[in-house]
Amino acid sequence: MSLEVMVRHRVAGFQLQADFTAPAGLTVLFGPSGSGKSTLIDAVSGLIRPDHARIVADDRVLSDTEAGIFVPPHRRRLGHVFQTGRLFPHLSVRRNLTYGMRPGPADFDRVVRMLGIDHLLQRSPAGLSGGERSRVAIGRALLAQPRLILADEPLAALDEARKAEILPYFERLRDEALVPILYVSHSVPEVTRLATTVVALRAGRVIAQGSPAQVLGDGAMGDDAASIIGARVVRHHDDGLSELAAPSGPLWVPRTDAAPGQALRLRVGARDIVLSQGRPEGLSALNILPGRIAALRDAPDGSVMVTLQMGPDRLIARITRRSASAMRLAEGQDCHAILKSVAVQPSDIAPDRA
Repeated sequence: MSLEVMVRHRVAGFQLQADFTAPAGLTVLFGPSGSGKSTLIDAVSGLIRPDHARIVADDRVLSDTEAGIFVPPHRRRLGHVFQTGRLFPHLSVRRNLTYGMRPGPADFDRVVRMLGIDHLLQRSPAGLSGGERSRVAIGRALLAQPRLILADEPLAALDEARKAEILPYFERLRDEALVPILYVSHSVPEVTRLATTVVALRAGRVIAQGSPAQVLGDGAMGDDAASIIGARVVRHHDDGLSELAAPSGPLWVPRTDAAPGQALRLRVGARDIVLSQGRPEGLSALNILPGRIAALRDAPDGSVMVTLQMGPDRLIARITRRSASAMRLAEGQDCHAILKSVAVQPSDIAPDRA
């Protein structure tokens, strides 16, 4: 199953021109406010009629301006998860879940167990926490047997504790749902943890599309440019650090709750990396990783993106053009990446399905 989107739309001087494919899994529409994310969601859901569009979900054409096709929103069979949950206040949790429920593989009892909301079924929405409302909204979307699930910044209204509560449920949704999920966010940690595919938007255009590692490693991402590397928990230490094993060597990060042996993926900001041609000595930084320069390219802001190959992983550093010239960096050259442990925040660490 997949979602194919081609939209051309002008509104109030803003021009949206986006083409992308969202395969099975969770595709994040990522970008700053005003980049066109919500307009795309409205076009897919049928809340607006774009000037020009072709939108196909699960081989069914939802919009095709050339062919004169426009399926109204209530006939598109889409599941929606909004920021505030938007539950019916006069219905119990059970009746919210069964509202619009269709027969199919998303069995009621299985969905309730997956989301851990069996004890909430008789409650009213007014008595639920923000995290509980979000879980009920996810369940309602699943039970509608949708062709596609749309999640429009579903965590934006939650505090950090509630976000941490809900993220594992979106991971389950990503891994167990049989339909594509289109998830709107401007949060890099959410991209790192949830995305199987990322569509990055800026000023109404798609500037990058691919895996989280591919998109975050693109020089066009500016301050959001980052690497995603794999590691495994070795042990936790009493000084507040966790020791990880990465293909390029040991890594030290702020203590994580992951158990020893757990596979993780870490987001490392390109601006947080310092490069050294030889292995440095006498530094306070604990993470010194050897690699080989695989690529050098100029970024739009005038800096240089240096890609280091470290085993199966690639680590991207953003440095000044002056530094790259002074160090005479070249492809194939050995180099060391230096990363402070405190540069990796808890929100940069996510479980890896590997």
